[in-house]
Amino acid sequence: MRGIDLVIFDCDGVLVDSEVIATRTLVGELEKVGVSIDAAYVATHFLGRSYRIAVERIKADFGIALPEGFEGQYRARLIEAFRTGLQVMPHVRGVIGQLAVPYGLATSSSPERLRHSLDITGLDDLFAGRTTTASEVTRGKPAPDIFLHAAAKFDVAPERCLVIEDSEPGIEGGLAAGMQVWRFTGGSHLAGLEIPGAPGAAAHRILTSFARFFELAPELQKQTANIGE
Repeated sequence: MRGIDLVIFDCDGVLVDSEVIATRTLVGELEKVGVSIDAAYVATHFLGRSYRIAVERIKADFGIALPEGFEGQYRARLIEAFRTGLQVMPHVRGVIGQLAVPYGLATSSSPERLRHSLDITGLDDLFAGRTTTASEVTRGKPAPDIFLHAAAKFDVAPERCLVIEDSEPGIEGGLAAGMQVWRFTGGSHLAGLEIPGAPGAAAHRILTSFARFFELAPELQKQTANIGE
């Protein structure tokens, strides 16, 4: 690995195991308006992308414009589901506590959803002042904008950044930004799914669990460390 001065984490499906909850909620809400999709469709077309992109895809594939109020109802149901089931990915807190370099977060989620996710999982203090959302840039993932913006906040050159992502758009965006990219595959939403990757979007490394983070990059760990949970 090249020298790393900043680690940029995605949130959903990386820091928090939220995607399976979001998928279940979205599938259920869309069913109510006559749109039938499954988890594989969501993972292929929506994972890592903003709500706006998801709406455009639904309209293109099913010829339906979602009714007024759908977004608000979906988001309310999602936060309700988060409050009863959202969990931090195993070993995330231990990794963050032992990082020897600064870290940040770059997500396609809305600021409100991010706020709830961090609050519910107790990660809010760890990421206070360290977040970047798609609302802050013109182009969302797979464009590099959000990653470049996150790096600029820390005054770190893109080539000195490591991105941890679970989605193809996120991987593409990190690579387009000129950053090193690891694909995280430990989220429950990826279990048993084969998602076709975009040409040229191969991550530099695969991270199956945060318990292995410092095995792949021991130089990013503080001298005295115990990852724990």
